[in-house]
Amino acid sequence: MALMKTSNPALNGNTFENLPRTQYGGVIDETTRMTLTGTVNKTGILLLCAIASAYWIWHQFTLSHDMADVTPWMMGGLIGGLVFAMITIFKKEWSPVTAPIYALLEGLVLGGLSALMELRYPGIAIQAVGLTFGTLLVLLMAYRSGLIPVTQKLRMGIVAATGGIMLFYLLQMLLGFFGITFTSINGGGFIGIAFSLFVVAIAALNLVLNFDFIERGVQYGAPKYMDWYGAFGIIVTLVWLYLEILILLTKLRSRN
Repeated sequence: MALMKTSNPALNGNTFENLPRTQYGGVIDETTRMTLTGTVNKTGILLLCAIASAYWIWHQFTLSHDMADVTPWMMGGLIGGLVFAMITIFKKEWSPVTAPIYALLEGLVLGGLSALMELRYPGIAIQAVGLTFGTLLVLLMAYRSGLIPVTQKLRMGIVAATGGIMLFYLLQMLLGFFGITFTSINGGGFIGIAFSLFVVAIAALNLVLNFDFIERGVQYGAPKYMDWYGAFGIIVTLVWLYLEILILLTKLRSRN
């Protein structure tokens, strides 16, 4: 049975379509199928990859406090991360290799941005990290306890909201080339903070869809490499969530 669509492009409704169920003699083979434990372990590995590259570029920036020294690495991480994300999405069986590369590249971007924001607002990076992982743990516990049932209406609402946010970001980027900006939304005023809170909430709720999606994949009996693919989907959402929390904290700090 095909899984419900999620707003995370890495974990959409077609991910498990046409994938064979890993079975032997009519019984699902636990050693060659996707498991929750395997996905959790792979998520930990990808997090370590991202943290390692983020720490490296953070250290490079702190040596000189010159963005010119790290900008090429950050741009390479941004472009390379997008490329390897698309490869992973379309070639899921390559995810044991491409997912760690994606995590390393994204770490370069996150580490550089975090170092820059830390220079302007001391302590902001550790706050953003703490809030991101705190949100992850709280939502995981809420999902496992059944406090947040993943219904069809919830899925549709999160998908619609996420799509709207992405379209707005794209429109904002395009209008930026013509000098048109949304000052109230990007600023530290009430509207800007309210918008960031909304986006953070939607990004966080995507984690709930991710959990549900992975659980369904385990029940489906997807191939073992889907452990890596499921972990990749979680990292994609965590990267987005961290960036939005960092933006929110920046807006709050700018009011002081």
